Amino acid sequence: LRVCAVDGRANICRGCGRSLKEIAGWGAMSDGERDAVLRALPERIDALGDKASDREEALAKIAELLGG
Repeated sequence: LRVCAVDGRANICRGCGRSLKEIAGWGAMSDGERDAVLRALPERIDALGDKASDREEALAKIAELLGG
């Protein structure tokens, strides 16, 4: 999940679910901002359906980052 591939139609990464704006600003975000983004990602990845790159791996990584 270290390389983002953005879906042009949805404008979100097929691997991590973040938007281009979120990807670009990730390093400058506070912990709270990052947490809010992370909590939104599973729904975004599910919405991508078959376009998502390795959905299960992405969801496992998100859960790990959220401490669960």
